[in-house]
Amino acid sequence: VIKCKAAVAWEAGKPLSLEEVEVAPPKAHEVRIKILATAVCHTDAYTLSGADPEGCFPVILGHEGAGIVESVGEGVTKVKPGDTVIPLYIPQCGECKFCKNPKTNLCQKIRITQGKGVMPDGTSRFTCKGKQIYHFMGTSTFSEYTVVADISVAKIDAAAPLDKVCLLGCGISTGYGAAVNTAKVERGSTCAVFGLGGVGLAVIMGCKIAGASRIIGIDLNKHKYAKAKEFGATECISPQDFKKPVQEVLVEMTDGGVDYSFECIGNVGVMRAALEACHKGWGVSVIVGVAAAGQEISTRPFQLVTGRTWKGTAFGGWKSVDSVPKLVTEYMSKKIKVDEFVTHTLPFDKINEAFELMHTGK
Repeated sequence: VIKCKAAVAWEAGKPLSLEEVEVAPPKAHEVRIKILATAVCHTDAYTLSGADPEGCFPVILGHEGAGIVESVGEGVTKVKPGDTVIPLYIPQCGECKFCKNPKTNLCQKIRITQGKGVMPDGTSRFTCKGKQIYHFMGTSTFSEYTVVADISVAKIDAAAPLDKVCLLGCGISTGYGAAVNTAKVERGSTCAVFGLGGVGLAVIMGCKIAGASRIIGIDLNKHKYAKAKEFGATECISPQDFKKPVQEVLVEMTDGGVDYSFECIGNVGVMRAALEACHKGWGVSVIVGVAAAGQEISTRPFQLVTGRTWKGTAFGGWKSVDSVPKLVTEYMSKKIKVDEFVTHTLPFDKINEAFELMHTGK
């Protein structure tokens, strides 16, 4: 058993608490990882807020991390102690019907136990003050050591800077893949990206790499426009600057609508606007943002009858074990940006400040 520091969420709506936790050794087909860097994501904040129906407490959050394998359980063959890895919240077992189908990346092998906050055998590897602590998204990267299933880990280039590539565990991969895998943006197309946070910037990057000729960023926070343009946005607008709905503005700006739109916020009203900003006959809108529990989307069926397509994406459609090492290689060879997404680097004990920076849009 390893004793180490972790940021524990004891209950919903309260700040994280830095505690000493005990991390049990990995059982069969499990891997214990020394986490060297983690990022914070809106999904962590969503669960912490109490709005997540799958949220269980007390829990160690975090799902964008990178580190070194410390030890492995029985039967683990893909990684060994000392390997540099990224934990994966969408695993890839290679055996379930989802993994065998090229149309999806949603491996279901450990979905049920992962959603309940436990390891595949139904138990937790974390204890603190004598209490069992739940796992989160199969990763729990807000701990100096974590234990994950062996199908939830990608071995990456040992030379990669972990304080940067940890972002490929969720946000960057999700946005980039939404453009290149889910939408399959084509050269010369016109795109609209709603929400210019980390995921939205990654979508812009993907659209640019795919050769889009016009990329319109939409956000209420104008401080985000300069960064969006660095990533490839050709122009940025705020819905508050117009008297009419933003979808009407976009249809006028683009002679009938955009070829591809992306919703990167998790707001059902914006999801509708993103669909309706698409061009009749061929426009495709991709939902990337995660809406709160119980929310529903709506539009007039005529929008779809007249040839628009509404799609969703999780982790950008990447089959995780196969793709994350390749994404790290693309970053190392400067095909994709990663460093530019990092706004602040803080010590682990300032993790609550990181959440505050995220909530203020900084």
